[in-house]
Amino acid sequence: MSRSSTGVGGINGLLHQPRAVYAVAFACVVSFMGIGLVDPILPAISSKLDASPSQVTLLFTSYLVVTAVAMLVTNAVSSRIGPKKTLISGLVLIVIFAALAGSSSSVSQIIGFRAGWGLGNALFIATSLAVIVAAASGGLASAIIMYETALGLGIATGPLLGGILGNISWRGPFYGVAVLMAISLLATVVFLPKTPKPEHPTSLLAPIKALRHRGLATMGVGALLYNWAFFTMLGYAPFPMKLSAIDLGWVFFGWGVLVAIFAVFGAPWLQKRFGTGPTMYAALALFAVDLAVIAIWPTNQTVLIGAVVIAGIFIGTNNTLTTQAVMIVSPVERSVASAAYGFVRFIGGGLAPYAAGKLVEALNLHVPFAIAAGVALMAAVVLSTAHKAFAAADAEVAREEQVIVESSSEDGETLVSA
Repeated sequence: MSRSSTGVGGINGLLHQPRAVYAVAFACVVSFMGIGLVDPILPAISSKLDASPSQVTLLFTSYLVVTAVAMLVTNAVSSRIGPKKTLISGLVLIVIFAALAGSSSSVSQIIGFRAGWGLGNALFIATSLAVIVAAASGGLASAIIMYETALGLGIATGPLLGGILGNISWRGPFYGVAVLMAISLLATVVFLPKTPKPEHPTSLLAPIKALRHRGLATMGVGALLYNWAFFTMLGYAPFPMKLSAIDLGWVFFGWGVLVAIFAVFGAPWLQKRFGTGPTMYAALALFAVDLAVIAIWPTNQTVLIGAVVIAGIFIGTNNTLTTQAVMIVSPVERSVASAAYGFVRFIGGGLAPYAAGKLVEALNLHVPFAIAAGVALMAAVVLSTAHKAFAAADAEVAREEQVIVESSSEDGETLVSA
């Protein structure tokens, strides 16, 4: 059996999907642009609106913390109005609040509108993964890769778009996302068929109750720590780089390209060779080393740029494998598991940039990155306690791929006989 074409990361899984999957995936790309979009314009916003770096990092905090908390209600909403209407509601909110953020006259206004953007993002993200998993051909592995490909492309192109438009005006990136999300909204309305409501409404407490499951809770805590490290780098590294908006856009574009490549191709190969658990532990340990390098030389522009770009390798690898593992090992519905996991991990990502700014103001530039390095290492240790769950995930992926290969073989034999 070859895993290169059918398994997690198989390119065939990306090229043979229903139109509905591509429509939602495109919307995911644009949605994930919102994460790194503001990176290149953080220094410009700080300068133009006379705000400190820690104030500006609240653009990440308001967006991600609201996304995290709203994750708790996404399933209750989706189970009552249906996945398609939930996706559309989220997209409409993102279009409105992205445009309002671009029209702001103060940092506090942008922070507030980013919070509204985060609400729309939560409705969209938690539901989009479940919709892609349900509609994608080729099994769970192909669906996860489609989702992570969208994430990688969004993360890669977000900073570049932010840099290009931000070079004209810091308002440009916000208006750009509003336009692209409006296109995504239209594509979702046209190409995604009506999705049936679940047989039973989901309780508001379902995501919290899901965290009682040891495997899901362990991966959630590990992801919280990992996202703290990740968003410390993403949210604060642009300030000491001292680059223009367009140059920052290119730096984070390079980083995002590596995220996408290793999410789609690197993670599957490493998983096949070493297994999910060992690959994740190694990726997090190497990410910790990478952050330690930044902590030691945060004012060395060359070292800082190189370390940020290289981090894409470890982040892309980790993103794919953790998402896949969460979807497999959780005993609850995948949409509930996605919401519970998203709630925990985005809390870490939301608080980290603001904490980094305050640590720099109170101490020095080295401290937040040193803490991030230690936290990334802690994430590896925490996740290692769920080693059996990762082994189960590997076994499930192998079983699913075997079913797909056997089904393809049977279809081929039937065609030849005919």
